[in-house]
Amino acid sequence: MSSKGNAGNGDVGVSRKVGAVMVVGGGIGAMQASLDLANAGFKVYLVERTPSIGGRMAQLDKTFPTNDCSMCTISPKLVECGKHLNIDLITYSEVQSIEGTAGNFTAKVLCKAKSVDYSKCTGCGLCQEKCPTKVDSEFEAGIGKRKAIYVPYPQAVPNKPVIDREHCMKFTKNKCGVCQKKCPTGAINYEDQDKIIELKVGAIILAPGYDPVDPKLRPEYGFGRYKNVVTSLQYERLLSASGPTQGHIQRPSDQKAPHKIAWIQCVGSRDAQCGNEYCSSVCCMYATKEAIMTAEHEKGVACSIFFNDIRAFGKGFERYYIGAEKDSGVKYIRGIVSTVREMQRTKNLLARYVSDDGEIKEEEFQLVILSVGLRPSKGSKELAELAGIKLDSHGYALTSTFRPNETTRAGVFALGAFLAPMDIPETVMTASSAAAAAAELVSEERGSLVAQKEYPSERDIMGQKPRVGVFVCRCGTNIARVVDVQKVVEYAKTLPHVEFATESLFTCSTDSQKTISKAIEEHNLNRVIVAACTPATHEPLFQDTLKEAGLNKFLFEMANIRNQCSWVHEDPVMATEKSKDLVRMAVARALKLEPIKQLQSPVTAKALVIGGGLSGMTAALSLARQGFESYLVERSPKLGGYLNRLQYTLEGDNTQEWLKKLVGEVEKEKRIKVFTDAEVTEFSGHVGNFHAAVKTANKTEKVDAGAVIVATGAQEYQPTEYLYGKSPNVLTQLELEEKIAKEPEALRNANTVVMIQCVGSRDDEHMYCSRVCCGQAVKNALRLKELNPAAKIFVLHRDIRTYASKELAYKKAREKGVLFLRYNPEHKPEVAQTNGKLSVRAQDVSIGAIIDIKPDIVVLSAGIKPHETNPTLGSLLKVPLDRDGFYLEAHLKLRPLDFSSEGIFLCGLAHSPKYIEESVAQARGAASRAASLLSKDFLTVGGVISVVNPEKCVACLTCVRVCPYGVPAFKDEEGAVYIEPASCQGCGICAGACPNKAIEVQHYKDRQVVAKCKVLCEVSKT
Repeated sequence: MSSKGNAGNGDVGVSRKVGAVMVVGGGIGAMQASLDLANAGFKVYLVERTPSIGGRMAQLDKTFPTNDCSMCTISPKLVECGKHLNIDLITYSEVQSIEGTAGNFTAKVLCKAKSVDYSKCTGCGLCQEKCPTKVDSEFEAGIGKRKAIYVPYPQAVPNKPVIDREHCMKFTKNKCGVCQKKCPTGAINYEDQDKIIELKVGAIILAPGYDPVDPKLRPEYGFGRYKNVVTSLQYERLLSASGPTQGHIQRPSDQKAPHKIAWIQCVGSRDAQCGNEYCSSVCCMYATKEAIMTAEHEKGVACSIFFNDIRAFGKGFERYYIGAEKDSGVKYIRGIVSTVREMQRTKNLLARYVSDDGEIKEEEFQLVILSVGLRPSKGSKELAELAGIKLDSHGYALTSTFRPNETTRAGVFALGAFLAPMDIPETVMTASSAAAAAAELVSEERGSLVAQKEYPSERDIMGQKPRVGVFVCRCGTNIARVVDVQKVVEYAKTLPHVEFATESLFTCSTDSQKTISKAIEEHNLNRVIVAACTPATHEPLFQDTLKEAGLNKFLFEMANIRNQCSWVHEDPVMATEKSKDLVRMAVARALKLEPIKQLQSPVTAKALVIGGGLSGMTAALSLARQGFESYLVERSPKLGGYLNRLQYTLEGDNTQEWLKKLVGEVEKEKRIKVFTDAEVTEFSGHVGNFHAAVKTANKTEKVDAGAVIVATGAQEYQPTEYLYGKSPNVLTQLELEEKIAKEPEALRNANTVVMIQCVGSRDDEHMYCSRVCCGQAVKNALRLKELNPAAKIFVLHRDIRTYASKELAYKKAREKGVLFLRYNPEHKPEVAQTNGKLSVRAQDVSIGAIIDIKPDIVVLSAGIKPHETNPTLGSLLKVPLDRDGFYLEAHLKLRPLDFSSEGIFLCGLAHSPKYIEESVAQARGAASRAASLLSKDFLTVGGVISVVNPEKCVACLTCVRVCPYGVPAFKDEEGAVYIEPASCQGCGICAGACPNKAIEVQHYKDRQVVAKCKVLCEVSKT
């Protein structure tokens, strides 16, 4: 691993810093932080208390708002962590002590006895099969069983068992011992003992995750007494194809499919009696997702969600929520259920609630799901004590707005749900952010402790007869519930040149990867086909397996029998036949595949950061502290962006003081070159080697960079409604905030204030929530109350979306007398002015009455809209925008910091509306992602790219005109067009447009595509 970027940020104490990081926790956040650090040149020790990594995401069925299979999405990350040379997985272990100082810690870790020798264990599963003891499975949330010797779930990493000594009869009664007798390799070791290991690390990242709130805290709902009352996590397992019912929704009482289901929100959230006054942030959306999935699983099922406020504040969430109601028929009932009673004969459940019009109602359901909140995980308090960090009043890591990952102990960082309840994208962002913070601390030791991955020499297959291996995935029952997998396997064996075919439960799991490698060796395979899910997420994983087995990775082909068969067809016979067709087509193409040689491209160890607001400055500073130079380009004459207009935060921080400090740090940093009143006018190149032109008032300067970070921010919606611009007493929240900070005396006599929410948000033109507006209204309402405690303040809203700890400020505002009145979007408030006096007329849905208010000031909570430069800059960089005009990330859940174009990253308001602490975390996270590239000397490029045959090229320049990336260029000396391998994106537009067929896309040559099409209409053998 290269040590590029080494510069350090000063010694801490006398001892040399350690180029290793300990990450405590094994969920998606811990995995992302580990991968970022390991890929950037640091040794990582990943310590997880359970037998495997994966965390809560591994338990989920699908993820919102894309409805992607959670396990399919996380599997490549699991395998990458398990195979990474510079990540040591220390599972079934707990931290015992942490000593030392930032840069040089000593951690002692208790490794609990697994009673299985992993050096001998092959993961065959025979021990689990023969074990007679069954206990409730933690992974199945108590609704499924596991054995006393077990692997938590089929795709687990590591995929080897441990013995639960509390339930194993060998340890409790000195009986049984069947697992040792049946183990073919002698891996069972009853004499195994706990041991303590010592780790030397420079930084520590805490990622203990979360636990669901105990639903028994709300006994009125009958959990534990009524079988048909389950938690949301239990329902996820019922929905999951790999769950105890193989994805069939069944009532626990009689295993029948329910036709009327209710979700009860805020169980253990927003509830002082449970000790959890905060909002758990994700419950509204996961309930919506579960209802949508239920409607897809069981046609005609009626789904009702009882709620307080729908908090669909994330990217794409508002459309998802609206679609649930319009397209999936989900019924949203505003009002929390007071009691649930079981009907003795049918075991149905009677829910009692107060409707929106104040009427007490009762409704019968066949299944009730409790949307339980999130709380700090078991053991996180003890972990905090060991780490010497402070927690807030609810048990989350205490951090600050502008340093959201930094705990109260130097060198110890936190991420994900240990900071606050949050969704997966925010967890991933804070994970990369924590990785950046750790890398900043130990940057001078980059590369000092890492090993390079070495692949075996590539086999030369030229002249060899094709020998194809076909591996068909059941994907739990994701595929197998519709497709007859065994029939597909048997059919594959009849196809020409197929030497081996088999099925597996999860082909993407670690043990299945080993099966593929073994089959390649034993059967001398030189082509491999996996019939499973989408190559968009899993192809790189299987290609790496081929490399490890000594085959060129481009000798791999995938048949997508999940998305294209089991997910879209209900008829098992037809779905199976189609799967056979897809496998036959894949084999036909595989026979024409050729090895492709990739190239090494040098990396320019500098970054281009576009946007000089909070996010841009934070990203540039993080890179500088990691030892990398940056060009920081700001369009306006001064740095600061949107932050220039903010005066204080909901938590009470002085934003202008912080802004001044931040700008000062940027201006003093030698590794940052600042361009103000400037813009990027030219852009070309490829990952690791981009070229840009930065135009200022005086000149245009050419710059080279290995990575690009887009941090262009956003802008405030300029209202055209509610008399804005026509009355001096109609302000936006930003204008009010500035007035409070700079002219407080002018507001002391404002006795009546009306705030109107969702102005420029959640409408037909802006179908998204601007996320910060509710918090902004609460923040300014509290400040106005400080100036004039007697002031009457009305907040007219549709839902109040003060998620996580912001809920406490909402509660405080109500206690101070701020009145929150709800209106329907069909009947928006009306603002009028007569003789200079304002009046507001609104319908308060809660009391069903029309109210008239004579305010001194009307304040509009104007939304956040995409920056006006997004289309132009997006076109220049060749990166996409979403339907709302914000930049579109590579993957909504697991790649929220990356564009689909490699080497370009995004953060802050350019991505979507967000609070300051979220922008800071995402900015630092983008710096972490960029550092993973910049720390390397070379990148492997090429592969699926367009190649010009100069003998056929007639220099018509059609390819030059049609390429969206501007890659083809005419070379005078050759008299033909040349395509730079490192720049080509492999889209194939040039090849399709070339009139003389002088261009071919490697791996998608005409003969390879035609071979696939040619066999499409052949009748498969049954």
